[in-house]
Amino acid sequence: MAEPETHPIGLDEIDALASRAGRVIEKLRARVFSPGTSKSLDLRFNVRSAAEMCGRTEKALRDAEADGRLPEPEKDPATGRRTGYSLAEVNRMREVFGTLPRRAPTDPATVLAVQNFKGGVGKSTVVVHLAQYLALKGYRVCVVDCDSQASTTSVFGLNPDVDVDEEEDTLYPFFRHGGPTSLHYALRATYWPGIALIPANLGLYDAEYEFAARMVREQDFVLDRLRAGIASISDQFDVILLDPPPALGMISLSVLRAANAIIVPAPPNNIDFGSTAHFLRMMSSTLGELAQHGGARGYHFVKILATKMNDQKSAHMAIKRMMDAVFPQDMLGAVLKDSAEIDNASANLMTVYELTGPATRSETHKRCRVYLDAVGREVETEIRKTWPSHQAALRKEGIL
Repeated sequence: MAEPETHPIGLDEIDALASRAGRVIEKLRARVFSPGTSKSLDLRFNVRSAAEMCGRTEKALRDAEADGRLPEPEKDPATGRRTGYSLAEVNRMREVFGTLPRRAPTDPATVLAVQNFKGGVGKSTVVVHLAQYLALKGYRVCVVDCDSQASTTSVFGLNPDVDVDEEEDTLYPFFRHGGPTSLHYALRATYWPGIALIPANLGLYDAEYEFAARMVREQDFVLDRLRAGIASISDQFDVILLDPPPALGMISLSVLRAANAIIVPAPPNNIDFGSTAHFLRMMSSTLGELAQHGGARGYHFVKILATKMNDQKSAHMAIKRMMDAVFPQDMLGAVLKDSAEIDNASANLMTVYELTGPATRSETHKRCRVYLDAVGREVETEIRKTWPSHQAALRKEGIL
């Protein structure tokens, strides 16, 4: 008679392991989320930068201040020099000069999903930096965190375990039977002017199970539930960015149905590129299946973005060349390169765009800003191409 198997690691041990990991997370978050404090944006722009952001000359800006169209700038009492302008003040200038680059009311809001079923490809990094790039340009942006890991929520200054109630603040109530009919209840202003957030936390994970159960009874309703929610708030924004979970589940499928544009982040290495190829096949197959029940869905654009690119690695260069050859019309020309600047900022739950002081004068920071700005600029152009009111301006700029 065989002796019974022994399994020294059981549920109690797994629970203990989870508890220890939780204590580490608490310590890390305590370092970033100090009690009684909230995240703020310390960016200030000098008169030259502010004028460039508004598309006007420094003289035009000073004249508007002199004739009362703009308020007098804040000055340092000791030196009498301008202290610089906040992003909110720059947007006020854009309103006065009529240079806010927003869509017309008749243009469709861009609902852009940054989607890949594999984790670790830079999805949330792309979402937060793209959101802030667009906000710096003056667009109205909403970020919808659909991932229960809540990385994006954390970067925007909310502690998912403390500041976010799964029963009131996330998508979870909206997905429940008899839930709200609009997503307005979940919208939160952020410390970034022009960016609103629908946050997430671990409780959102339960929505996957409830969604799956409802799928049997209310297939069409469940498939387009998120799409209907996005439609309920889209009039307030130019761009709505969706950050889905890194897995093929009900929420990810809902994101595919809700989006009208997709960016696929794909690091140029064998494993990640292979996973991206699988993702594209699964996406095609899944959308085909869903179309039979909820109608076909199309997208204004689907673009692949090479992320975590390292020019010093020959394998990266070889796979990037292959990607360009296989997807000649589908790759973004810009590349998000591997950067210590992004890693260092992320360690403090920040982005490269919100760093200030001496750190922004390093060559590493400047190079990273060039990469991020190039990605943002190219995605911005793809978005503007979908807005009829921007066609004339794009032709004038030589883009169309």
